[in-house]
Amino acid sequence: MKYSASCHCGNVKLLLETDLKIVKQCNCSICKRKNAKMNILPKDAIISISGEENLSTYQFGTNVAKHYFCKNCGIYTHHQRKSDPNGIGVNIGCIDDIDSFQYDADVLDMKNK
Repeated sequence: MKYSASCHCGNVKLLLETDLKIVKQCNCSICKRKNAKMNILPKDAIISISGEENLSTYQFGTNVAKHYFCKNCGIYTHHQRKSDPNGIGVNIGCIDDIDSFQYDADVLDMKNK
């Protein structure tokens, strides 16, 4: 199924193709703080529609993962994964047509890796 996603101010717009079957909450130091539920996808399942120039990147530790945030509203939209360089995590709170509170999320233990 295809979903539209956006940051809070609407400057960043994404298109996802997913079944929303894999929803996780990571316990690493940054994910613990942002407390977002993420849909885990292959990189080619996400397309930037507009606003790529409005994204800021944050990296830490090994600098492998890349966390993307809107420069204007600060919302975390997605990230390239450290544990799977071909994978991406998308903040399901940014998906326009779903209620992220209706999705349970398993813990992805990256704190102990």
